[in-house]
Amino acid sequence: MTAVLRRVNRVLLALAGLVLVVLGGSVLAAAAGLDVPSWWPWSGPSDVLLTTADRQRWRDEGWWWPVVIAVLGVLVLLALWWLIAQFRRARLAEVVVDTGDGEEAVLHGRALEDVLEADAAAQDGVAQARVSLTGRRAAPRARVRFQLEPHASPADALTTLSGRALAHARTATGLSSLPTEARLRAVKHRARRVT
Repeated sequence: MTAVLRRVNRVLLALAGLVLVVLGGSVLAAAAGLDVPSWWPWSGPSDVLLTTADRQRWRDEGWWWPVVIAVLGVLVLLALWWLIAQFRRARLAEVVVDTGDGEEAVLHGRALEDVLEADAAAQDGVAQARVSLTGRRAAPRARVRFQLEPHASPADALTTLSGRALAHARTATGLSSLPTEARLRAVKHRARRVT
């Protein structure tokens, strides 16, 4: 259901953006002196968005323009936040576990992430491991970020990850596969002095 809501959210965002682009483009077209429909409120370069009467209507009220500017600023910030939120990957809240008797159990996603992190960080040469689960409840995907010590072998870290941590997670959850993306980074350290 959340995938459907995400699609609807993105469609509504695209439609809102399209409406704003069309309105802004038509105002710019009228300002540039291009042909616009006769029913359009601004038909030429001499027209203004706010007439003198509209601008002076609230002139004696000192609070009016600061409030308008503040509200527009908040709306822009909310629109930017909403846009950025569309591209963030949500973490998986729970994973469905097949119990073998035809029923299903639910495992908290954070609990599985914690176990994977502990298994991955227990390896020799791994300074820190961060795991996040994405995807669907029945088909999770893992993203693992390693920070490796200077003496660590990236190949050994990946082999141990797939052979131990991911194998334990697949066995415990009954998943046939757990697609994983691993990113490795070395811990910053000072060069050793050789004497």
